[in-house]
Amino acid sequence: MIKHQRVVGFGVGLVLLLSACAAPPAAQPAAPASGSPEPKTIRFGFVPNVINAPVYVAVEKGYFAEEGIKVEFLPVDGGSDAVVQVAAGNFDVVAGGISANMLNAVARGIAFEIAASLHTERPPLASPFVVSKKRYESGELTKISDLKGKKVATNNRGTATEWWLSEALRQGGVDITEVEVIGMPFPQIAPALESGSLDGAILSEPFATAAEDKGLIVRLSEDFVNGFKPTYLYFNKEWVTANSELATRFIKAYLRGARDLQGERYFEEANVAAIAKYTKVAPDVIRRARRPHFDPNGTIALDDIRTLQRFYRKQGLLNHEQDVDMTQFINTQYLEAALKALGGSVDPE
Repeated sequence: MIKHQRVVGFGVGLVLLLSACAAPPAAQPAAPASGSPEPKTIRFGFVPNVINAPVYVAVEKGYFAEEGIKVEFLPVDGGSDAVVQVAAGNFDVVAGGISANMLNAVARGIAFEIAASLHTERPPLASPFVVSKKRYESGELTKISDLKGKKVATNNRGTATEWWLSEALRQGGVDITEVEVIGMPFPQIAPALESGSLDGAILSEPFATAAEDKGLIVRLSEDFVNGFKPTYLYFNKEWVTANSELATRFIKAYLRGARDLQGERYFEEANVAAIAKYTKVAPDVIRRARRPHFDPNGTIALDDIRTLQRFYRKQGLLNHEQDVDMTQFINTQYLEAALKALGGSVDPE
């Protein structure tokens, strides 16, 4: 187990996938049995997207209620905001990714604990590299190498999707320094590709499937990342120190949700309904869109976190000289206790 130590430096931000949506309806846990204590409320900061599916499923199937927990969903615009806010005590738990802004915030002294992995990217990727269908069919943009010297976009600079972009370009022999990179919100990308003001982009689900339905885009590549873990669950340091047993119960319910989403079980009616409820994405789109994957054991990928930090430094996005020792933010004791309560680890899909 990697113990948490109080440190200065490190911050994270959200990566990818779907847009921030309207606040979901409050989840209603099962009523406690007569004489049992009232459920404990845990404030959960999140962007309402599909990568939080294990939490949605665990709430809707009553796994949190069985642990005596009521999840209070508190939507935010971005994961980096959520991580800074969990460090400030505005949330007890947040879901978010590793971003340059978050790393820079740690350099200013914020603290938190990384408790478990959130989602994993595997081909076919839920954030593919796409171009205009019109320009693809004309023969102008048919392969990654055609993007050299062009304007390409990701939803935000300094997030894992920018590393996605770099890896997609590298697959076609193009260095990220050989293109013009801009940040553009996902909903604006397909129209910009169609108008010709943008040449290529990382476009996350469900926007990619929606744009395909309209005949606007073609996926040039969706296999440039494999088995990468960019997002995690974070605990407020003071809250988790005072509520370690409750934190273990939270992770236990979360892992049960993740296990229900393995393989084709992801598309079971109850799971799709839970995802649709909290993301406001139509069930039909969820079933057709490329999906994220979830580690049923919540394993934290330290090497992946370090990869993103090195990339941001190479891009000149970090404002501190020395890389942050990420082990100082990882505490697996709650994860280990939850796995023990569940009978141990299981094989992933």
